[in-house]
Amino acid sequence: MSDYDKIYVRDLSLRCIIGIYPDERKNRQDVLVNLMLEGPFSEAARTDNIEHTANYKTITKQIIQLVEESEFFLVETLAEKISEVCLSDPRVMRATVTLDKPGALRFARSVAVEIVRERR
Repeated sequence: MSDYDKIYVRDLSLRCIIGIYPDERKNRQDVLVNLMLEGPFSEAARTDNIEHTANYKTITKQIIQLVEESEFFLVETLAEKISEVCLSDPRVMRATVTLDKPGALRFARSVAVEIVRERR
């Protein structure tokens, strides 16, 4: 996989219902999404044609809709669903999703989960 090109989406700031406690089930919270999409994008660089790369705008729009409509209990579950969106693009062979939940712990800037999923 290391021979693949990488596309990064950094600090996508969204709000959703996420958490296990009653107040978390009522009030939307901030989450921060970071993506690394890996695939054979070098042809896009040669041809300057979007058809040869992952369309990060389309992927991001789908992620925004997913997150804003979601009501998962665990950040792990939300990260998994985000990775499924990334891998639905046929050019993405591997997706690394980092999902931060700022304010989850009193004395920490954030709590985050990172998952890596590959096309099978």
